[in-house]
Amino acid sequence: MSVSATTAAGRPVRPFWNPLLAGTVLGLVLLLTFVWTGHGLGATGASTRLTAWLGHEIAPAATQANEYLGAMVEDGANPLPSWISWQVIGVAMGALVAAFMGGRLRVQLDGAKSVGTGKRIATALIGGLLSGFGARVAAGCTSGLGLSGAATLGIAAFVFLATFFASGLMVHRIIKGL
Repeated sequence: MSVSATTAAGRPVRPFWNPLLAGTVLGLVLLLTFVWTGHGLGATGASTRLTAWLGHEIAPAATQANEYLGAMVEDGANPLPSWISWQVIGVAMGALVAAFMGGRLRVQLDGAKSVGTGKRIATALIGGLLSGFGARVAAGCTSGLGLSGAATLGIAAFVFLATFFASGLMVHRIIKGL
């Protein structure tokens, strides 16, 4: 996309950041996160805390008895005091602001013409659910294990990243055809 491209509203579309600059800033944010919170970046922990909170609201006894979610509801299960919840909220808000300021904010469904709208939405939802489930089984997502785990040279991070990308390539081949 050229610098002179404009949105439907006539606003100019700004170019993306230089990848070297973006990677450097992301690395500094990761370092700051480790120093400030004692944790790396991650996202699936927020959805797990939200699940524990909703479970506690709907079926408190079952959630408290659950070995995985029970520990998260001991303090009332409110997900907002958790730093990871605020991180995910901040990432979402920052992405919206950046997309708006860069002239790139729009609602679209990529791939709908070649795959079909219904099938595209279904495969995206199923893929997202499977990725989320896999991230919880692996004890982290691409940002938690991929960025933070690799930054601390965790073996699980490199195994996860290799498996994540290999699985993505295989599923792409299956869906798009060999």
